[in-house]
Amino acid sequence: MSRGTLFFEVARICSYHKPKVIFCENVKGPANHDKGRTFEIIKGTLEEIGYTVHAQILNSKDFGVPQNRERIYIVAFRRDIDSSAFRFPAPTDSEKRIRDIIEENPVSARYYLSDVYLETLRRHRARHEAKGNGFGYEIRSWDGIAGTVVCGGMGKERNLLTDKRQTDLTLVTHIKGKVNREGVRKMTPREWARLQGFPDNFKLVLADAHLYKQLGNAVTVPVIRAIADEIKKILI
Repeated sequence: MSRGTLFFEVARICSYHKPKVIFCENVKGPANHDKGRTFEIIKGTLEEIGYTVHAQILNSKDFGVPQNRERIYIVAFRRDIDSSAFRFPAPTDSEKRIRDIIEENPVSARYYLSDVYLETLRRHRARHEAKGNGFGYEIRSWDGIAGTVVCGGMGKERNLLTDKRQTDLTLVTHIKGKVNREGVRKMTPREWARLQGFPDNFKLVLADAHLYKQLGNAVTVPVIRAIADEIKKILI
């Protein structure tokens, strides 16, 4: 099944089981794709199977995590439920910054970029900038917020940090060159988990590559909790 048809499979299942609420999250693209027609198809499909649809774009950075992550949230109530009073949550906390999610202790040298790779990133960005494009790596300020964490492409490279707390830069992985001496490193999986609002007691037991993928694909916990609280008000 392709990702493009997944929604219709969800709608088919919901049409059969008729849950009280359907709660969906996606990148904000469908809201504007094809001049809004894609969203109208989604909305119309849910209405056809008997639901009242509410939708809004929310940003994770407004809910207690320092990550710029806009997503469209769709909440559909079965039509026999009066959802006229439903409202999406207002921002709860827009003050968090990257320094609030940084690992407390120096992280392993394995998260630091090699000098060869760092230079490759710089050349790559320079080529794109020469063409008028903004594509490339980005080193984030500890007093700023992170870009959207994603599972592929330049996800990690767009959220690099300068962190000179680690003094032991002995190679611990097979990389070209040596560990850079500028303190440039990737965020760790734990830092990504914090950017998504996962508590520190959430166990990260997989290999890093799998963790980055899963966390990049995850929903931001505080946003989901805030919306769920509003859904609960309608259902009780």
